[in-house]
Amino acid sequence: MAGSSNGTTRKDPLPAYVFQVKIGGTASAFFKSAAGLSYEMEAVPLKEGGVNNTTWQLVGAVKWKNITLKRGFSKDSDILKWRKEWMEGTMERKNVDIIQLDSQLNVVQTWTAKDCMPLKWELSEFDASKNEVAIETLELAHHGLTIS
Repeated sequence: MAGSSNGTTRKDPLPAYVFQVKIGGTASAFFKSAAGLSYEMEAVPLKEGGVNNTTWQLVGAVKWKNITLKRGFSKDSDILKWRKEWMEGTMERKNVDIIQLDSQLNVVQTWTAKDCMPLKWELSEFDASKNEVAIETLELAHHGLTIS
């Protein structure tokens, strides 16, 4: 952030390409993308007897979007180990921290997805005609986001 000539502090937008992901409190490898930091508040319509010109909108449940993480695939992936635990029945939910950094790599904001469980794991297509890194995708369900 830079100061202006009138003494106020500028609040520049933060870069979306500088972030870190921790699964279960442990820093994970570099991720290409983290998506799903979103929620939707449900509105419940209520018709009141004798009031014909409006429908009241009451607060309903909060719906949390699944978190989707993508990164270059590596042989000894912690993600694969966690997924294997779920497949074998030794299930452990983990908190996932998505930490936004500024351009000097200082922590600016942290979103914590509580009690995550892996819903879907996918590896990108192998194609000998392309020169690309294999990308693994992990989709997580969670019990809500906290911001700190």
